[in-house]
Amino acid sequence: LHEIDAALQEKARWIVRKLQETTVRRSQQIERQIVWEQGAVFPFLGQTLCVQLAGVGGAARLGDAPLDAGPGAARPLHLPLPATASATQIRAAVRAWLLLQAQQTFTARLDHFAPLLQVRWKQLGLSNAATRWGSARSDGSIRLNWRLVHFELPVLDYVVAHELSHLRVMNHSPRFWDTVRSVVPDYVALRARLKDDSVPRW
Repeated sequence: LHEIDAALQEKARWIVRKLQETTVRRSQQIERQIVWEQGAVFPFLGQTLCVQLAGVGGAARLGDAPLDAGPGAARPLHLPLPATASATQIRAAVRAWLLLQAQQTFTARLDHFAPLLQVRWKQLGLSNAATRWGSARSDGSIRLNWRLVHFELPVLDYVVAHELSHLRVMNHSPRFWDTVRSVVPDYVALRARLKDDSVPRW
């Protein structure tokens, strides 16, 4: 017991700091949770979108920001749902729209970077991994986390370039990072932004 007490005394500052960090992290996770209702806002490729329930029929569509709105104003995402739609229905509709946008955006960015890196990708899969943003296989299969659409395009581009670079170098050696740098010179700063706590949890 004496040794345990001595160890606790020695590590007291570290223990208190870790408890405080855990409390802050939990608070941030609660703040990131979106209440899925009319007017809910979330980030999308550097923009802020605002859920607008537009009634039944048609497809979800992105509207224009109001002309009198200042920089950073939310753009409406019109969902074909009635005003009585449940949070589950709204969340599912937004997720479906984001998945479609992810597929289209990722494909376009893969097509942009592949020739620059002199590689060919063959298949794109979307993932929902909790901690992994992407992966690549030597057969040209690329998997990207669909939640990347919550970041600005340069951050997404870093992940795309990272995975395509693995088609040339299947490790994280200096040669690999030189390959990434050849198309995304500021990759270090962009990689750090992947830890952004403002990205919503799903």
